[in-house]
Parts: sequence; structure tokens; C-alpha cells
Amino acid sequence: MSGATPDAAAAEHGGDRVAAVLARHGVRTLFTLCGGHISPILVAAKARGLRVVDVRHEADAVFAADATARLTGVPGVAAVTAGPGLTNTVTALQNARMAQSPLLLLGGATATVLKGRGSLQDIDQQSVAAPLVKWQGSARSVAELEPLLERALWIAREGVPGPVFVECPVDLLYPAAVTREWYGVDPKPGERAPSLAKRAERLYLSSHLRRIFRGAPPARTLPPPAPPPPDAGAVRRAARALAKSARPVAVIGSQAALLAAEIPALVEAIERLGLPVYLSGMARGLLGASHPLLFRHRRKEALREADLVLLAGVPCDFRLDYGRAIPRRARLVAANRSATDLGSNRRPDIASHGDPALFLRALARAAGTPRVRGEWHARLAERERERDEEIARRAAEPAEGGLNPLRLLCELDAFLDSRALLVADGGDFVGTAAYTVRPRTPLSWLDPGAFGTLGVGGGFALGARLARPEAEVWVLWGDGSVAYSLLELDTFARHGLPVIGLVGNDAAWGQIARDQVELLGDDVGTVLAATDYHRAAEGLGAVGLTLERPGEIGDVLAEARRQASAGRPVLINARLGRSDFRKGSISL
Repeated sequence: MSGATPDAAAAEHGGDRVAAVLARHGVRTLFTLCGGHISPILVAAKARGLRVVDVRHEADAVFAADATARLTGVPGVAAVTAGPGLTNTVTALQNARMAQSPLLLLGGATATVLKGRGSLQDIDQQSVAAPLVKWQGSARSVAELEPLLERALWIAREGVPGPVFVECPVDLLYPAAVTREWYGVDPKPGERAPSLAKRAERLYLSSHLRRIFRGAPPARTLPPPAPPPPDAGAVRRAARALAKSARPVAVIGSQAALLAAEIPALVEAIERLGLPVYLSGMARGLLGASHPLLFRHRRKEALREADLVLLAGVPCDFRLDYGRAIPRRARLVAANRSATDLGSNRRPDIASHGDPALFLRALARAAGTPRVRGEWHARLAERERERDEEIARRAAEPAEGGLNPLRLLCELDAFLDSRALLVADGGDFVGTAAYTVRPRTPLSWLDPGAFGTLGVGGGFALGARLARPEAEVWVLWGDGSVAYSLLELDTFARHGLPVIGLVGNDAAWGQIARDQVELLGDDVGTVLAATDYHRAAEGLGAVGLTLERPGEIGDVLAEARRQASAGRPVLINARLGRSDFRKGSISL
């Protein structure tokens, strides 16, 4: 096989056909946890130049594919084995669906002839995947593999992006000769004349093999779907409303950053509009760390006083108090790819069902010269300054029992440079980071999204480091969330990926404990140990560092960077004191 041309290799078995489609669509990395059901896909992908990266839990393969999709705009791809291989991905699939990430999950499956007969790891995988994905399909022959995959990759990106699932039965992936041997259709040397029943069985199996291996013309490669255009009438009405507005506010979310290659044009449009902007999710970092239009604090107050609110790729869900955060007297303009999200909880006055980034670009063209709103901008800037000063004061306070998390994160923010790509995986520690650590560039912040999933850190960091090899990838972990993907440090070490993890270790599920104790008088289920996560990191092939005193912060961060620059993954175990900075922050 090593001497075969790519086109010739693609005809050898179904695994080659799968790999050929991925290669044609620009997929560079395949994330997996190995299994006999999918081995031909992995081997063929490697032969075609894809990097095959094996993880320690199937969920992390999907999280990694999710991160890759968000950062590149090309669907991420993960392959998992049958049965428990698929069920282990459930949380990651739902997270990707709610985050609107385009990814393809390839699932192994039992042989077509054994379906429903008690084969190893044989379950109804289509029923498992159906509520978690945008679309799913199952190949019944080798010839169906390529058109199914082409369709899946197109659907993953069309309209509202999301995950898709394609089931690949094992007998379609291996060479025909191997499958014939498994089926036992050829007489063995010295075998006695078979019985009538045996001959009938072999006749049936031979006929079945001819059907599943019947040839077909190569599938047509489908181009990426065009993003849904904005509503032209909505753009005109929004431009007129904006011209009359004295106190506008824009809230821009992850969906606006879906077109990764078009980010510079989006930034230009935001600057031309000249609106005060609050960013969330994957949109964080669009305007850098300190743009004059960028505001991070006291968003509720700004929305409450606004006379026009522009939501670009942001639904009125719990993050906007189900629409109640926007006063009824304010004109609400919304652009969203999802018709459901567009009208959920609060109907906009002006609605554009289409891509929000294209809407902002069209609005910037239609609005012309931005209106000067100096008093409004100055009011928001003063609040921003006051909140930053408050955070700085609280960061300077000592914390009982360890480091003040605000001080640690403020010093981290000062330490980071333009290469930083931040992965957020935690509750209280990451929530505090959202106030203090500023993404430096577009597409440099990864958080789970609306599902609020803990455990994304290892997979997201893996996908980020491979999608952006020039980046300095930092994972901000709470000591609760780190346990979900700590073993992926082994993956980082084996594959030479120098990710830096920072664990905020306060020996508790802090965000839950704080309110649970006050409201219910009991800390049951919220207490953790002050675990030596740095020692676990060392056992997994990474560099483990401890951080216990404020005066050490700069030196430890610098040592982590030095070790990562030498090609080694690092975990910093930061011993935190208790903090009430985010008291009352549980979201329901």
C-alpha cells in the first residue's frame, strides 16, 4: 500500500474512501481514540498526510474537533469506535450543537450482516446521536461512504452550523478480501463438502458481499455552503434607527465569528459603525485587549440605559435574562442565523435572519459616517475605569489561605503577549478570569458556550494547539474541572504539544459552595482536597510547577513559558485562598 498512488489507494477499501474525502476538504487533523471498528480510517488518514492524534477519552476527541472548527472555519473531525466509543461523546456533541460548531463525528459500527444480532458493542447508534446532532446517516455499502460524507460536511456548515454523525460499519472499511475471510464464504483448504444449509448460508453471504462492495462513480466534491445573507430591508431599517440613536449598544457573540477567514472585514465594519461594543464567547478578542470601542464591565447598566441594542449572533437566553436585560423602550435590532434564536423570549423590532457578521458589514456600508456620541461613550468609559480600579484594589488585598485569585489573574493578564490563546474551563476561577484576562487577538478565546460544560479544557487546548501552532496556548482550569481532562497531559506530552495549564486550586467547587452554604447551610458535595495536581502532571510526562505566594507569580509564569518554549507541556498548580468576588453568580 505504501507505494500506491493516492487515487489507487482510495479504491482499496472503505477506510481509504473516508480519508480521501477528508483530505479533499482540507481536514488536516483527525482526532480519535482507537478501536478495531475504525482502524482502516486511521491508517488511511495517516497515509494521506492527515495528522492522527489519539486522546485518552472520546469526549476530548470531539472537544478537540470542536475547537479546530471554531478557529479555522473548516469542520473538525473525530473518529470513535462503536458502542461506548460513541456514547462517551454525548456531552461533547451536545456542547458543539449548542455552540453551533461544525464538526463531523465518524463512528464505527458492527458489520452490516450482524446488525441487531448481539454483536460486540452493537447498539442503535442512530437513536443515540439523533437528538445531539444536526444530521446523521449510516452507510450500507462502500459506494455510499463518499456521498454520505460529502453531504455531512456540507450540512455541518450550512445555515446554523452544528455537529453531524456518520456511522461506518466495520465490514465496509476493511479490504474485501479481509471481509470475505471474516464472513467465511470461501472454502478452507481440506474442508469437507459443506452441508446444504452451509452452502445456502455462503450463497447468501456472497450475495450480500457483492452488494456492499458494488462499485460506484466517485462522489462529487461539494463546495462549502454560502453563508446566509442578511435581510436587505432589515439592514436599511437598522441604519435609519441607528442614525437616530443617542445611546446605542452592540452585543456581539460567537456566531459573528463563524467566518474565520472574514474576521478582518468584520473588525473593520465594527470600527466604522463606532458603537460601544460588548463581546462574548468566540467574539472575545475581536477588538484586541484595549480598543476604545470595547467595553467589558457593567453591561447590564449599559443595556438598561440604551435606546438601541444591536444583538449580533446573540440570543436572548439566560445570559441576557431572557430578554429582560433590554428595556422595552429600547429599539432592539437582532441578526442571527437561527430563526429560533432570533425570536426566542423577546421579539426584535428589526430582525435579520442571516449571518450576523455579514449583517454588520452591510450595516456599516448603509450607515455611512458614524454619529459622534461623545457623552455616551464617556459615561461608559468612566464606569469601565471605576470597575477596573475596584478590581485592582481587590486584587491587592490578601486572601485567607492562599493566593488572591484576582491578583493572580491580573498578573497573568499583564504577562500575556499577542501569541496567547486562552481556553476557559471552570466555574469560579474562569468566571473571575473573564473580568481580568483580556484576549489579545481575534479567535483567541475558547469557552464551552451556552451549555456551560465543564471538561472542555484538554480537548479544546489540543485542537487549539494543532490549529494554531504559533500560539501560546493557556488552559485556565478550576480544580474541579481539571479532573475531567487531566489525563490529556499525557496526550500533549506524547504528541509534543507544549500547552500551559493554570489550575486555580481552592480545594472546592467554589462557585457552588459559596451560595450553597449561605442559602442552605451545608457544604455537602462541594469540598475537594488541595490535591498536588503538579505531581500528577509530572507522572503524565508534563512539567509540574507550584505557585503559593504572591511574590512568585511572575517567576512561575516565566518558567512555564520557558518550559513550553522548549516543547514541554506545563501545569501550574496555584494554591488559592477563598474569595467572594463572584458572590451570587450561579446561573439558572
